[in-house]
Amino acid sequence: MKGLVIIPTYNESENAEKIIAEVLKQSSELDVLIIDDNSPDKTADIVKNLMKTNPRIHLIERPAKLGLGTAYVTGFKYMLEHKYDYCFEMDADFSHNPNDLPRFIELLKDYDLIIGSRYCEGVSVINWPIKRLLLSYFACFYARKVTGCPIKDLTAGFKCYKRNTLEGINLDKLKSDGYGFQIEIDFMIWRKGFKIKEIPIIFAERRVGVSKMSKHIVYEAFFLVLRLRLQRIFGLF
Repeated sequence: MKGLVIIPTYNESENAEKIIAEVLKQSSELDVLIIDDNSPDKTADIVKNLMKTNPRIHLIERPAKLGLGTAYVTGFKYMLEHKYDYCFEMDADFSHNPNDLPRFIELLKDYDLIIGSRYCEGVSVINWPIKRLLLSYFACFYARKVTGCPIKDLTAGFKCYKRNTLEGINLDKLKSDGYGFQIEIDFMIWRKGFKIKEIPIIFAERRVGVSKMSKHIVYEAFFLVLRLRLQRIFGLF
């Protein structure tokens, strides 16, 4: 079994080398793919330097800040093209703990999508302002109730997909970004009948750098959920 950890980056020079090292320590079967959106802080140059001595590190450079959703779709297509058996979504900022990766891998024999959930056993978030925590929690609640999708953390960004799961959906239909992307792909996978498992993780606010959250991402997710509801009603998935 060979796995790929997909990490989108934009101005993550303070985290890139450390997160790559921690990921690669977890299993000899894991490679890392960094998808960098032309970071002004030269994140890509750091990755290129690491690649000189480690063939398990890969890089895709994009010409501008094109968004999280398209970054992951690019990574998924890379994973399928290069014959990996599974892949991860993961943040660069250590809000997702690399030490959790083996827990996901253990579950691949029984599940098609494993989600690192902040809300499947209460609330497990550290160092978030209460306003952001409430926004995230109620966004998940709203998305779950409106779409009917039973996943408790529909906006989670720490996930592991089997190859056949991504082969079984139309990646080109994924047009959303941020929260919306996570909701949309979970909904598609659920509607296709794949086996999904949520496992509890501790989500910690980033150590260094700047959050990429914006009002646009929140608004997009709100209206996406309504569209998914209509798609379900009219059987478009």
